[in-house]
Amino acid sequence: MADIPIALTCADYARVMPLATGEVKPEGIALTLILGTRGSWPARAEMLRRAVQDPGVQGGEWSMAQYLYRIEHGDRRYVGLPVFPLRNFTARDLYVRRGGPIHQPADLAGKRIGMYSYTASGSIWYRHFLRFVGLDPAKIQWWIGDIDTAWSSAPTTQALPAGVNAPVPGTSLSDMLIAGELEAIYSPPRPQAYHPERGAIVRLFPDFRKIEQEYFRKTGAFPPQHLIVLRREVWEANRWIAWSLTDAFTAANDCFTAAQTGFPYATPWLEAELEDTAAVMGDDFHPYGLERNRDQIELFAAEAFRLGLTHRQVTPEEYFADYLQAG
Repeated sequence: MADIPIALTCADYARVMPLATGEVKPEGIALTLILGTRGSWPARAEMLRRAVQDPGVQGGEWSMAQYLYRIEHGDRRYVGLPVFPLRNFTARDLYVRRGGPIHQPADLAGKRIGMYSYTASGSIWYRHFLRFVGLDPAKIQWWIGDIDTAWSSAPTTQALPAGVNAPVPGTSLSDMLIAGELEAIYSPPRPQAYHPERGAIVRLFPDFRKIEQEYFRKTGAFPPQHLIVLRREVWEANRWIAWSLTDAFTAANDCFTAAQTGFPYATPWLEAELEDTAAVMGDDFHPYGLERNRDQIELFAAEAFRLGLTHRQVTPEEYFADYLQAG
């Protein structure tokens, strides 16, 4: 039997390159990975869009939050795989104005914070982190819009809940922060006005590694934000492809980890960084698979429910019900 052709979109993460180059091949599948370029946020957003809107592909990288909302409403047009190509700690993404009034998390209680999306995976984890540092997200005054007007992939036209605000069209959240109209912004890409020594915008946690390690030690979460999905009709025709692809992504992840450990060359001191990370998080700190990520999926779904983004808490078994059924 000929291999089944499958095309998936994904950002150009180093962890998926063994699959993209063919070093790792999924059993019974002729896989084509369509990758974004240079890790850019606009290219990453385009890969997520194409995963579920481009009829020429069979799936790809998608938002964990968008998948959660569909599952809650019984929409199973896509089948999620426990493959998490993007994870990110969130203390590093919290920015304030240089010389402004915010010096510690407690200073943000009840204040105005800008964010690129109210419902995205990252914004759910952002508010989980705020709870970790003692802040109630419900008491924050939220503003949702573009971080920098030049970066236009944020969904500024999204419907916002009562009490959640949007900037004047053409005004960026960075502009508002610098002008003192916001006390902080949460942003995945670094704002254009950020610089640790000279920028008008700086991080609230310059040494973000310390608090992110504390967050991991106490919550066990290295926040997963994206997963791989398949179109349901493709999965229905050959349900075994879900497990074959998961195994292949896992093998590619293992190849990447082995390469990093064997010859850590990305920066001069990457070896020290890897040793430090492993000491805190273990050797396999970016795992795939349901069981290794069960607690983090529960945290994610619980936070979405607590925020009112879902009407009930979705369980990991429901989130990956099709994948488990295929097994």
